[in-house]
Amino acid sequence: MREYLLTLCVTAAVTYLLTGPVRKFAIVAGAMPQIRARDVHREPTPRLGGIAMFFGLCAGLLVADHLTNLHQVFEKSNEPRALLSGAALIWLIGVLDDKFEIDALIKLGSQMIAAGVMVVQGLTILWLPIPTVGTVALTQWQGTLLTVALVVVTINAVNFVDGLDGLAAGVVCIAAAAFFMYAYRIWYSYGIEAAAPASLFAAILMGMCLGFLPHNIHPARIFMGDSGSMLIGLVLAASAISITGQVDPDSLFGGSERNTVHQMVPVYIPLLMPLTIIAIPAADLILAIVRRTWRGQSPFAADRGHLHHRLLEIGHSHSRAVLIMYFFSALIAFGALAYSVNAASMWIVLGVVFLSAIGLVLLLLPRFTPRAPRWAEAFVPPRYRRRRAAAATPTEGGAAVAGADDGDDEERVRVAVGVSGVNGATAVGPRTRAR
Repeated sequence: MREYLLTLCVTAAVTYLLTGPVRKFAIVAGAMPQIRARDVHREPTPRLGGIAMFFGLCAGLLVADHLTNLHQVFEKSNEPRALLSGAALIWLIGVLDDKFEIDALIKLGSQMIAAGVMVVQGLTILWLPIPTVGTVALTQWQGTLLTVALVVVTINAVNFVDGLDGLAAGVVCIAAAAFFMYAYRIWYSYGIEAAAPASLFAAILMGMCLGFLPHNIHPARIFMGDSGSMLIGLVLAASAISITGQVDPDSLFGGSERNTVHQMVPVYIPLLMPLTIIAIPAADLILAIVRRTWRGQSPFAADRGHLHHRLLEIGHSHSRAVLIMYFFSALIAFGALAYSVNAASMWIVLGVVFLSAIGLVLLLLPRFTPRAPRWAEAFVPPRYRRRRAAAATPTEGGAAVAGADDGDDEERVRVAVGVSGVNGATAVGPRTRAR
């Protein structure tokens, strides 16, 4: 465990220290696109944060290769080299996209090639646990197609959820933490060495996200861009592929115990766990494809219908929307992890139900915001005061003057023309502070 923690800390430190210089490089290189209609941020922000994350990945693998126990992962498995090869390719495409806006179909083809590179070097799905059937060995073509599909879906799911400051990095970090606990338990408790690469990948992924988050939390000073979102999506997919396709579920249970639990869900946790850790991003991806196809648009056409956009529209602030996404991601991932440890405990199910109810209340919180009576408005925060209809009248300077329509002699507030949109999402106003 100490070596995993050391690898995580080195990865986080390298990522954190390099993000500042990378931000300055992105500004000089002109990787600061203008505000788009679907964007939530108010001013141009540099991208290319994936550069720091990639070098953090390289540093983590380099340190792990020189540690006593983790060095065996590189000796007995070619998966770390396969991961690095695929990550380098997808990272390079992401850097070019952050600067030059590559076509979506080209990026899709590059994702397939990166997945194919990992498959050629041995990082592929070999078998699957199928309910009521057992473990099914896959042919080479079946394993390749399934691996490529999982990589592409995971990369695009993470890319789609990257719409708010700190959202993608936080969600992936939570998923990686849950997955690390699951993989480490398989390796340490059952003595299955095939789970060691997945544990290493998850630890490095946590370090990449933790090192980048301080620069990316709201208000973000830099975005990871496609170079970062596609990179962490690929690393997350590599962890899932390693634990799903390389660890034989039959080895987790032996003798009569295996026969007793054959029909139970915990046997198939190696198949279900990778799906639960990307549940929120995958749901956003599926809904986006259905929504755009229903409207007659391309599945790659950008819009403002993602889950985080919906949270902003119903009244949540930027930070609260991100925290709600964190909450549900952790609930699903760690709920599945707890169920894999002890599926017979009813307390786990009750706990998940109770936390889901809390999450539902938090989700609908803007609908339940209480309003204070008029005589008490002076003693409560502005968000609890009754909203008054504002009447706007033009002035000589071209600005609008908003005031209360109830005849009160209140101080009028000037509202600059052009500042509009849901929660200021499309507002392009003056810079409030130096970036």
